[in-house]
Amino acid sequence: MPEPTTPNAKAHTAVPTIVVVGHGMVGQRFLEALADRGLTPAAGRARIVVLCEEPRPAYDRVRLSSYFTGSTPADLSLAEPDFTARHGIELYVGDPASGVDRAARTVTARSGAVFPYDTLVLATGSYPFVPPVPGKDARGCFVYRTIEDLLAIEEYAKGAATGAVVGGGLLGLEAAGALKGLGLNTHVVEFAPRLMPVQVDEGGGAALLRTVEEMGLAVHTGVGTLEVTTGEDGAATGMALSDGSSLDVDLVVFSAGVRPRDQLARDCGLAVGERGGIVVDAQCRTSDPAVFAIGECALAADGRVYGLVAPGYEMAQAAAEVIAGGRSAFTGADLSTKLKLLGVDVASFGDAHGTAEGALDVVYSDARSGVYKKLVIGRDGTLLGGVLVGDADQYGMLRPMTGTVLPVAPEQLVLPAGAGGPVALGPSALPDEAVICSCHNVTKGAVCEHTTLPDVKKCTKAGTGCGSCLKVIGQLMPPPEDAGLCGCFPYSRSELYEIVRTLEVTSFTALLDSHGREEARGGDGCEVCKPTVGSVIASLAPTVGASGYVLDGEQAALQDTNDHFLANLQRNGSYSIVPRIPGGEVTPEKLIVIGEVARDFGLYTKITGGQRIDLFGARVDQLPLIWTRLVDAGFESGHAYGKSLRTVKSCVGQTWCRYGVQDSVRMAIDLELRYRGLRSPHKLKSAVSGCARECAEARGKDFGIIATAQGWNLYVGGNGGATPRHADLLAQDLSDAELVRLIDRFLMFYIRTADRLERTSAWLERIDGGLEHVRDVVVHDSLGLCEELERLMADHVAGYRDEWAETINDPERLRRFVTFVNAPDAPDPSVKFVPERGQVKPDLELLAGPVLAVRTLEGTAS
Repeated sequence: MPEPTTPNAKAHTAVPTIVVVGHGMVGQRFLEALADRGLTPAAGRARIVVLCEEPRPAYDRVRLSSYFTGSTPADLSLAEPDFTARHGIELYVGDPASGVDRAARTVTARSGAVFPYDTLVLATGSYPFVPPVPGKDARGCFVYRTIEDLLAIEEYAKGAATGAVVGGGLLGLEAAGALKGLGLNTHVVEFAPRLMPVQVDEGGGAALLRTVEEMGLAVHTGVGTLEVTTGEDGAATGMALSDGSSLDVDLVVFSAGVRPRDQLARDCGLAVGERGGIVVDAQCRTSDPAVFAIGECALAADGRVYGLVAPGYEMAQAAAEVIAGGRSAFTGADLSTKLKLLGVDVASFGDAHGTAEGALDVVYSDARSGVYKKLVIGRDGTLLGGVLVGDADQYGMLRPMTGTVLPVAPEQLVLPAGAGGPVALGPSALPDEAVICSCHNVTKGAVCEHTTLPDVKKCTKAGTGCGSCLKVIGQLMPPPEDAGLCGCFPYSRSELYEIVRTLEVTSFTALLDSHGREEARGGDGCEVCKPTVGSVIASLAPTVGASGYVLDGEQAALQDTNDHFLANLQRNGSYSIVPRIPGGEVTPEKLIVIGEVARDFGLYTKITGGQRIDLFGARVDQLPLIWTRLVDAGFESGHAYGKSLRTVKSCVGQTWCRYGVQDSVRMAIDLELRYRGLRSPHKLKSAVSGCARECAEARGKDFGIIATAQGWNLYVGGNGGATPRHADLLAQDLSDAELVRLIDRFLMFYIRTADRLERTSAWLERIDGGLEHVRDVVVHDSLGLCEELERLMADHVAGYRDEWAETINDPERLRRFVTFVNAPDAPDPSVKFVPERGQVKPDLELLAGPVLAVRTLEGTAS
């Protein structure tokens, strides 16, 4: 807790003191802007104090609803963990400002601490508006604004069956999606005649309504809430509506807009607007020159209170520049918006409602598919604005062109393929001054100063906000000079996959001679292309007619080290064996067999993180003998050596656990047996959790499944290891059949399009369109590939053979498992072990070799 100062203290430090009240998204952006200008304690130029009302630092409120799809509060955090410490900023969480003394230039915190200031910045944001209806404070009534609000809703929903959201705007529809995801029957009550009345017009609202209702939500537009009715215990039981109808609900979320949090300013005598908001000038100064206001609490110089994050960021930048001694101004902002609500793309930009004199509408509407597109055009052909519902792919190109004459007829930009459009407007159609990232006000010219997406994000912050600009940024990046896999092939891995699949190529030599670079044809390939092509042919073997056994003929020479002997090479030249244990379920009899094998062959035994048992220390010549014992007991290869499926972990699920809602073990076993042996660009890991407590850690896997009361949620693109990444929600509340079908499609689409040695997490972030594109392809079949992807997986399942069993049953294949070809019965003398903790470990001294004496210049040994 901060140490109080005297009430009349001024900022008498050697450097000026900046006090920031509020640490939301705009407050954090202001701190970053100060740091960018070197105006920090670490630079010796200022003292910075931040008073934060919430119990945690700034987090991404735009992505608030992602908490209900698996994101943790830590995932939503905006500030790097060491940001405040690195810059010497004093951050006090859970201790908001309670008063400002402008005469003394001090701020008093709720804790009683008093902080002097030279400059005060108010970033207090807004508060949810709750209509003054009877029962609004009843138990079971909530607002939807902070992480704490979401935690309370989540807990209360465990005992609720039906919920209602008051408000059908941006946040209201997100709240409705959250309630539906929590398993509640959900109503949306909107006073306006359509959903999202600020962002979309009547046609867009109608398209959105149809799609939302098809998802199972009940929508009531053109009606208001008169009362929240309660039971004898004071808890909400229903709602009375203005049209005379009523709803039986036991949970109510108010999301009817926000109001500026300006009470602190009112109390200290700062000028505020008639309808709220702290009055500021173009430099974001209030009526007191020592006090600034930014974000949703401010009434900007153009007379508007901005409720979007992008204008708040611009205000933060302007205020920081002025405080640092520079010149800047905020006179207004772009209110364009693109987001996905309940899985529906919705976007609006510019004069979306066509209020300009002489404006003309160009409209395309398809009620069957839920697509609505409208462009607002001036008499001279200038693009004034637009509304996109159901298909907002062109938003990233159209928004920057607002205010310019379109290079093509506008109808070509809204019509679907085959009906005169759409025309693909490339980034070359945009002028350098076009704003690509409206969140951070980054122009095309600034983006084009960099050559990679990571550099763009790091240097300009473009693409780190809402993410709607990422597709255009990717198109602006220069292509690599040579996208070929290696010096042998001019094609990428995904292109080689298509060549092998389409032409049914079954050998590396045939592929190299027909599609390799001229100088590489007739050669042997390299260490990059050989295992890559080997993996492609193996994954397509049942479809193209190649041998599914990776050590047959030419395929053997293509394999990586571990695949050469179907086991993992260890540091002393020995190998480890990992039998498959689907879902982590194993009988006592099978456990005994593993123990006996380990004892008889002197193997080190270790439980893995994937719910399997690893046996270390086998010589090459011992591998078939060990496999024979394991196969006879019903085991098969666990493919721990290959770029393929490793494991599908599971918790015990509803069979044993009192929290479980589905049979996670059965599902894990079914999935592991289905995808075993599937060769892919990199290893694949999975897990199935039987409830939201997530004991199997499914969100850290390439594809993870979490049970819900309605079925299964499917997450993709997770990763542990050196660069951990939480998986993203692909689809929710799936039946068993729907889940398997989507995983089939996802895995085969990944195998088809990923680069060499690219995990699903990196692939998902690299592929154009990211998660949304993958969802469109595998869920909505946007490319018409799903039938083929399912067929490819069916070929794999039908063609699967256990590699261990295939080896031990073929004398010719067994001949490779010797240490020395000329002395097949001789063991490797360098493979030695020493005892440790009742087991064995490699003889490290033998590995290191003898210690040699080193003679110094004087001739003495040391």
